[in-house]
Order: sequence, then C-alpha cells, then structure tokens
Amino acid sequence: MNLDFTEEQDMLRTMAKDFLQKECPKTLVRELEESDQGYSPDIWKKMAELGWLGLIFPEKYGGGDGGFLDLMVIMEEIGRNILPSPFLSTVVLGGLPILANGTEEQKQEYLSKISNGEMIATLALTEPSGTLKATSVTLKATADGDSYVLDGTKLFVSDANIANMMLVVTRTQPGTTPEQGITVFMVDAKSPGISCSVIPTIGMENLCEVVFEKVKVPKANILGQLDQGWSIVEQIMVQAALAKCMEMIGGAQAALDMAHTYSQERIQYKKPIGSFQVIQFYLANMWMDVEASRNISYEAAWRVAEGLPEGRKMTAAAKAYANEAYKRISERGVQIHGGIGITRDHDMGLYYRRAKAADVAFGDTDYWQDVMAKEIGM
Repeated sequence: MNLDFTEEQDMLRTMAKDFLQKECPKTLVRELEESDQGYSPDIWKKMAELGWLGLIFPEKYGGGDGGFLDLMVIMEEIGRNILPSPFLSTVVLGGLPILANGTEEQKQEYLSKISNGEMIATLALTEPSGTLKATSVTLKATADGDSYVLDGTKLFVSDANIANMMLVVTRTQPGTTPEQGITVFMVDAKSPGISCSVIPTIGMENLCEVVFEKVKVPKANILGQLDQGWSIVEQIMVQAALAKCMEMIGGAQAALDMAHTYSQERIQYKKPIGSFQVIQFYLANMWMDVEASRNISYEAAWRVAEGLPEGRKMTAAAKAYANEAYKRISERGVQIHGGIGITRDHDMGLYYRRAKAADVAFGDTDYWQDVMAKEIGM
C-alpha cells in the first residue's frame, strides 16, 4: 500500500489552497454564513471553471476523469479554509450516486449540469425520527400512472434552499425487512408541493426542513432499482462520511496551526506561553490527533476507491475517530487562545463551531461505532 500523493495531487492541493485563501477570506465566510443563500455564486462559478465540480466524473459528462482521492484532497482544503458552499452536497451526495447507479440518459442529463456548475444537488434522507437507519424512512411514494406521488417531511437536508435537484429517499413498499421497499428518486427541487425552510444550527450551515405534499415525480426519475434503494443510501453514507472526515481534518490542521502560532506570540510572565509544558503537551496531543485522523481517513478512502475489503469498517473507524479528534483539537485551541478563542470575531471560534456541527453530520460517533461492531461480527 502506497499512500503517498501523486505529483498531480500535490499540485491540486496547492492550487486549491491558494484559490481558497484568495477567494474566501474569513470575513467573507462570516458574511456567507449570515446570507440567505449561504454561498457565493461567483466562487461557485470559478470552481466550475477550475474543473472541481466535475473532477471525479468521466470526460464524456464534462468531467476531469479524476479519482476519489483527488476529491478528498479538495475536501481537505475546503475544510482547512472553511468554504461555505454546496460542493459536498452536489458532488458527493448528488453526483456520485448518479454516476454509480444512474442510466446513461440520467448521467448525461445530470452529471454534465453538475460539472459545468449549472446544477446544485443534494440528498434528502433524514426524517423527524433523526436516525440514519432504514427504519426511519417513512416518506411515502405512491404509484400514480407513469408517476409517483411523494408525501412526507425530510429534515437536515443540506443546501435544499439553493438546490435544483434532490435525491429523495422514499418508502415505496412496506418490505419484509426495513431495508426492502426503499426507492431513491431524482426530484426537481422546485416542483409544486415542495416547501423548504432553513434550520438554525451551531455551524450555520444550510440545513433545511423540506416538506413534500403530493409532489409528482416521473417513474423515469427512479435512481437504480425500484424498492432496492437502500444499498445506494449505504454507498452514499460511506462516501459522504469520508468527505466530511477530510473536511474535518483540514479544519483540525488549521486550528492546530493557529494555536501553535499564538503560543509563540502570546507572552505571559515574560515568556511565550508555548514555553510552558502544559501548552506543549496540548499541542503535541493536537498534532497526534490530526495525523491519526488523516492517516486512517486516507487509508479508508483508498480502500473504498479501490473496492477493497474493509472499506466500510475503515470508514466507520475514520469518522468515529475524526468526530472526537476535531472536537478535542478545537477545544484545546480555544483554551490556548483564552476567552477570545470562542468569540465570533476570532477565527478559532469558526472552527470550534464547525467541529461541533461536523460531529453529527453523516453519522455521529455512536452511529459509526455501531457499524464497526457489526463489521467485526459483534
């Protein structure tokens, strides 16, 4: 196993880092957090021009023929700089499932629009029960001629307020098991009968409540097979969890760098606070958390990309560990900075809030520990 980055990936990382530092300073991050859209259409257009949105899609769909690890490199830099954008929602939650499970006609229609920045997509999975298990899927899709009619509510739908298309996980049959009878539909987000409202959260990300009232969707918009959609959901969860891991690792690295710099600059008792053993131990533990998270997450991403065994188990370990590591790192960063570190005006506060929000995104620690237990035969 060789986890060294290729020369192209190193160049991609440098380009992404430079672009984000220039185009999205923290002042803009704060502005976008409080805006109605929650992202910059201008930056989105530039990302499309750079080829980020189609990076992982084949050239025939307007993409760049990149690999899953290339996408992870971009996600780490997005997390390092904090870019409020529907990138993860569109490419990972929307695009990758269509690439893996869509018909040729669906791929031609949707992936090309994602690649050129014309379409923002997302996944509508979670319901009021709040769990990520098949038993929680109750939104009904009822057959009606050449269409299905959707009725129900989805919660915590990323970027639904700005999306053009949603992959909606529905219940089409009762099923002998909770996993049976689930179907994924590609739904026009502006269809009659859909209402959307943004939910206030600590991370100030675009998480929405979406209500479906007699929403008609053509049968041709089924993704994959009727009543067999849960395998698609499981695939999405693994890829999304890894993408979120990379975002967290980038944020954790930024928090560590800020804390290290501050420890050299802040003078107390006529010495830099970094000269005190307790601060040194804080920073040492923060560094170990960053490196451990990065190593296990990239190995998991490599296994998933290559279709190797234990990809799901490694993903579970990566997300469970990164959840706790990012919180520890950002909390220590706040402690090193003192009271100012938790304020909205200080950059450390931005990472602290995102660490809290990322903990529950695409599965909290308990969820992935449960997955690990099952994967090891418990």
